[in-house]
Amino acid sequence: MRANDQSSSSSNKSKDNAVSQHIPVKNIKIHGQKNTGKDRYKPGDQIYVRKVSGFFQKLRQRMNIIFFAVFAIIPWLQYNGQQAVLFDITEQRFTLWGLTLWPQDLTLLAWIFIFSAFLLFFVTTFLGRVWCGYMCPQTVWTFIFIWFEEKIEGTANQRRKLDKQKMNANKFIRKALKHSAWLFFSLLTAMTFAGYFSPMQSLFIDTFTFNISLGMAGVLAFFALATYGNAGWMRETVCLHMCPYARFQSAMFDKDTVTVSYDAERGEGRGARGRKEDPKALGLGDCIDCNLCVEVCPTGIDIRNGLQYECINCGACVDACNGVMDKMNYARGLIRYTTEHELKHKKVHVVRGKLIGYGLLLVIMSSMLILEVVNRVPLSLDIIRDRTELAKENFNGEIENVFTLKILNMSQTDNTYKLSVSGIENTQWHGAQEITVKAATASTLPISISVDPYDLKGYMTDITFTVEQINTDSEVKVAQESRFFNKR
Repeated sequence: MRANDQSSSSSNKSKDNAVSQHIPVKNIKIHGQKNTGKDRYKPGDQIYVRKVSGFFQKLRQRMNIIFFAVFAIIPWLQYNGQQAVLFDITEQRFTLWGLTLWPQDLTLLAWIFIFSAFLLFFVTTFLGRVWCGYMCPQTVWTFIFIWFEEKIEGTANQRRKLDKQKMNANKFIRKALKHSAWLFFSLLTAMTFAGYFSPMQSLFIDTFTFNISLGMAGVLAFFALATYGNAGWMRETVCLHMCPYARFQSAMFDKDTVTVSYDAERGEGRGARGRKEDPKALGLGDCIDCNLCVEVCPTGIDIRNGLQYECINCGACVDACNGVMDKMNYARGLIRYTTEHELKHKKVHVVRGKLIGYGLLLVIMSSMLILEVVNRVPLSLDIIRDRTELAKENFNGEIENVFTLKILNMSQTDNTYKLSVSGIENTQWHGAQEITVKAATASTLPISISVDPYDLKGYMTDITFTVEQINTDSEVKVAQESRFFNKR
């Protein structure tokens, strides 16, 4: 009996110890908040973005205007009588004002892309996803489409009520006007984008005179529908599920990265209260649980839940919360641009290892890009041999090789070039030795080289063709090696 009592007692003690290790959980009702038993905001619900004003929204709007103006104006600019920026895929050349890039300049394009990537990494490490909130085309076009919605359908609450109504004349007209505006703006966007790859002036005229080719019509339709779908319908879905930047940004963040954050220490616990009531007496923080920060968020998140990859750092919740704090006579900054270290009252390290590393890489990449541009020779030479007969004997008893020289003028001006060959003594040049090549074009020149067989020391001799620009003070010259063959 004693053994059984002891075993029972030890079993009860072990159960008590196990129970004591569990953390007690209890439901706490936030003061002033109604518990409906279900989420107020579901990720799958349509987001009706509420309009908000404030410093950061004015800054974002101005930056959006600048970005869109630059995007829309650049294809119309002219330089030296031609379109200043044109990525002509059919001609395989990219024109950037005074610089023309060809497939031979892929290394230069690679340096440009690498520099842009590291610049994005540097900015993200320092200021978080400000690119997404202020300059990303998806964000810019989404806010433009929301502006059309506000002008045609009204505020966020009016749009929500309109969508719940059954179809009537008023709803049909408003919806038709909105989608017509979206589609027209999408077409203008598609035309502007296509203008970077096709001459803009002729494209604009041909489009509105219905004189464009079937292929170009398909391109415009594709990009117009893509703009209409992304900015009009998908919106935050692109940011949340399609953009890879949102996924790998966390690798660049650290505890000193400036992001939009909620000061939970100051704001909790949340709850409604009168403007004249003392929150401390009620046991409340500064957050009145108005949910404006959620209603103005273009991705529909609640910033009070902490840092989330969906946040695009647009600052809309900052302006909304600051407006509420002003009305409540509380200090601003409950939601603000800050760092994790600052929220925990720790020292903020503005200059840190990761930022220095990205900065050094930026310096290296920019230096390589500048060196590539400075050392770039705007001239290229390709040598094509006659494949039908490597060598032949002409009427003078000399050995003759036939070549086709392709001279590519990569500058923005017409130039005259002088050609020569070296590597064998007493060579005879048959064909023109000077050629004028128009700006950003290539010309071919068929020539032949003949040599007395007594000057040839073997079956194959290395030779070098040289092309030199003669109508300029600067030395522009390229050389290309080839082979001269003797008859067996």
